[in-house]
Amino acid sequence: MASKKRSLSCDNGEQGSRLAAHKQHRADDKRHVAALVLARGGSKGIPQKNIKTLAGIPLLGWVLRAAADSEVFDSIWVSTDHDEIEKVAKSWGAKVHRRSPEVSKDSSTSLETISEFVELNPDVDVICNIQATAPCLHPFHVKKALEMITGKGFDSVFSVVRRHQFRWQEVKKGSGELTTPLNLDPAKRPRRQDWDGELCENGSFYFTTRELVKKQLLQGGKVAYYEMLPEYSVDIDVDIDWPVAEQRVLRYGYFGRATPEVVRLMFCNVSGCLTDGRIFLSVSGEEMVSINARDTSGIRMLQGEQVEVVLLTSDLDPVAQSLADRLAKRTGCKVMQVGKEPLDDLKPIVEEKKLDWKDVAYMGNDKQDVKCLNLAGMSAVPKDAPVVAINAAKYTCQNCGGMGAIREFAEHILLQKEKAKAQMEQHRIDRCN
Repeated sequence: MASKKRSLSCDNGEQGSRLAAHKQHRADDKRHVAALVLARGGSKGIPQKNIKTLAGIPLLGWVLRAAADSEVFDSIWVSTDHDEIEKVAKSWGAKVHRRSPEVSKDSSTSLETISEFVELNPDVDVICNIQATAPCLHPFHVKKALEMITGKGFDSVFSVVRRHQFRWQEVKKGSGELTTPLNLDPAKRPRRQDWDGELCENGSFYFTTRELVKKQLLQGGKVAYYEMLPEYSVDIDVDIDWPVAEQRVLRYGYFGRATPEVVRLMFCNVSGCLTDGRIFLSVSGEEMVSINARDTSGIRMLQGEQVEVVLLTSDLDPVAQSLADRLAKRTGCKVMQVGKEPLDDLKPIVEEKKLDWKDVAYMGNDKQDVKCLNLAGMSAVPKDAPVVAINAAKYTCQNCGGMGAIREFAEHILLQKEKAKAQMEQHRIDRCN
């Protein structure tokens, strides 16, 4: 079964079993390892950056999900001074360190905030400072980096990326000085393939120990780096970074433990998803709804990739049979009515088709859809869905119901399919080599 969008959120029993598994996994190292995400509310480059939606998920959610699914942390924390960030952090299951005003200033450093956290949490021995602005972080990144501390005896490990960029000395305007090369000989300018490049911090994460933090160090003792591939090295600082990061995340981001390789079946609510939820009544008693052409084209895109789309109407918000028949003819989809608990009606269909729920996509827009949104391998809600549905879905559309949300989700599904094909092809090449 695919992991939920809020994969950190689980009942106390599930959390306890996870933590026990973590400790068993590191039986030879009894130290308490904590993930700490610093998320101040006063972002200058992008207001409320840490909780702004990126590719359907709050920016903070990407790293919290990766940290949780790595299963190497005894506790996962968000350090913040902001009420809304605290709410988002808790909705993803993280603990919250409410930082003091002294370390919440524009001039405050990460080390000052981490030092305060360490002082207030004496049981924590190893800290992994994960940057909220690293949305392409995957569980295996932090898992392998931590093994360098627990298995190889390093004191601090940080993430780097290899860059192939020639650097030149900066010259002050009006100084009359000439620039000079810093890392190349212009007379012997190497080709990219003949040059190993340079390792640069990419800011994704920093593992350190309590002892080093007390010495006001993040990197010290036996120091090592963990090299990440460029496609995973994404940082967001100013507005122009956002659209680039969003496209990168859609291709290289971590979407959960069991992101489906192929969606075979999609269930989609008519009211609130295909339409804006309104039903127009004429004087003669006819019922009408408005359908966006972008959404119907999105449905055809899925059908063209052999994805069966089933439209759902509810006895809570019934659609006249004549209208349902016209929807079926217009979209080429089966239209079926479900009860107050849609899952009860849909489970037999999934079983009859011999599918797992990880191969199913679901688009809903209200409280009754929560179970299906949680269970489906890929799930989405329109932008204007209520909070209870948004929290259950794995993807929140930028468009509202009846305004292109289905087309957006269809593109997301097909992009993930392309990503899976590319990964399978790469695995085939790797095996051949």
